[in-house]
Amino acid sequence: MRQPRTRPLAAISVVILAVILAVSGVVKAQTPAPKADWTLNATLIEACSCSMFCPCYFTTKPAPDHAGHGAGGEHYCRFNIAYKINKGMYGTTDLAGAKVWIAGDLGDDFGDNETEWAEVTFDPSVTKEQRDGIAAILVGPVYPWKWKSFTVGADAPIEWSGDKTHATAKLDAGKAGEIQLAHNPTAENGEPTVITNLKYFHAPHNQGFILMPNKVEAYRRGDKKFEYNNTNGFMITLDINSKEVM
Repeated sequence: MRQPRTRPLAAISVVILAVILAVSGVVKAQTPAPKADWTLNATLIEACSCSMFCPCYFTTKPAPDHAGHGAGGEHYCRFNIAYKINKGMYGTTDLAGAKVWIAGDLGDDFGDNETEWAEVTFDPSVTKEQRDGIAAILVGPVYPWKWKSFTVGADAPIEWSGDKTHATAKLDAGKAGEIQLAHNPTAENGEPTVITNLKYFHAPHNQGFILMPNKVEAYRRGDKKFEYNNTNGFMITLDINSKEVM
């Protein structure tokens, strides 16, 4: 008797999470563990290949023609995000101080819930328990997409510094990735330009997008390297917890 064809997994985020946990050296039992309560407050330094300000926060289609080759160019959003967790808990695990880097490409239109690729890198100081918690929070609750490729890179130190006039993040001292943001030159004064009342993907609360165009945003690892200058950039502090998103 012919066997029915196997259907693809619907919950791709579960697969993504499994990859993260496996690479982190986490062995899960066959029976799923009960879901933990969690909270997260984190500040992000983020930049991408889109023009300023990234249309991905108003629509599902990134900006076209990043290379300036004329109208009708390819759409994509190649991004770097440097996370610094200010405070948070995943069950009994304290997440404060953990740093993680995410690089990737949202593709031409993520309205179909499908995105191109992403690679996560943890700072070596992040513990196994913290990695579990961060993975469970970011994959699904914050970024709820189906990635065509999702990998975890080798650990690398993450440098992170930022205020209302500049922001800098480096992965492996800049050899693997770099974000340099500067104060918005079209601001009326020295105060930051801030967009409020705009959601950051699925995170329900944030303190506003502090707009700072990038001097450089680059990912320098593997076969998907990219580098852009004078494109979109911002800092944002977001709040999210399990009771609001589950």
